[in-house]
Amino acid sequence: MSAKNAGAAPGAPKRGVAARIAGRIGGGVAQGLLVVVALFWLVPTFGLLMASLRSNEDNNAGGWWQVFTTPSQLTGEAYTALLDKPDFIDSFWNTVLITVPSTLLVVGIAALAAYAFAWLEFPGRDWLFLLVVALLVVPVQVALIPVAKLYGRIDFGGFQMFGSVTGVVLFHVAFGLPFAIFLLRNFFAAIPRDLLEAARMDGGSEWTIFRRVIFPLGGPAIASLGIFQFLWVWNDLLVALVFADTGSQPMTKWLQSQMRQFTGNIDVLAPGAFLSLIIPLIVFFAFQRYFVQGVLAGSVK
Repeated sequence: MSAKNAGAAPGAPKRGVAARIAGRIGGGVAQGLLVVVALFWLVPTFGLLMASLRSNEDNNAGGWWQVFTTPSQLTGEAYTALLDKPDFIDSFWNTVLITVPSTLLVVGIAALAAYAFAWLEFPGRDWLFLLVVALLVVPVQVALIPVAKLYGRIDFGGFQMFGSVTGVVLFHVAFGLPFAIFLLRNFFAAIPRDLLEAARMDGGSEWTIFRRVIFPLGGPAIASLGIFQFLWVWNDLLVALVFADTGSQPMTKWLQSQMRQFTGNIDVLAPGAFLSLIIPLIVFFAFQRYFVQGVLAGSVK
């Protein structure tokens, strides 16, 4: 064996010149590329913001990039006029009343069901879980007409389920649970059994184990699920078009109605669309740390 071969690490793969160069500059190049991609992704959002800060006449006369040469075009009159519309304010609060309960109910029910499917023994557990998995392939569009007919027959002392916020929330919860249970069950099943057995030996009940062991360890996955559910419900239009009436319509349906009635009314659509967009962005960036932890934990487990 030559001295050159003797100094090499046994079994270590040989790296070529190109691989060594890429290894030295890859970090900086990759980061720069990610920054460029992120800026391109933000261009439509920035353009929407600039369009919402311009008058209707300025938007019809030219593109939003003209604000760089004519900053005097920027004004907040469109937001002032939009916030003075009672129907828009009502649609905003309807969106909140639909999204928050839908997210909390899906996360809470799915977490309890996932713990039962992962760690509790009861008759028919595996068959029930297979049924939950089978429900994942059922598209939302298939259930629109049957559920609409069912809602039309439900009447509690004059309260109509069809066209109400409650009806929209229940629909989102029903179709959000299968994926949520499937996701959390797989995550909870990867938690070491020794932790649960130790808690049971200490006299902990199932509720105590779930609250003090499962819930803290599953926090990243639960937060990721909450973000997904929140974004899906907040941006939903199809379910709102079918089950929400004028008094319970969210912002997505309100904006769609404005687009149908006032095709060129960009001074209303642009600020409304930006306000509808900024809330999910704030939620995502506020909880992105938990989202990344959930994705990484799921990839490792």
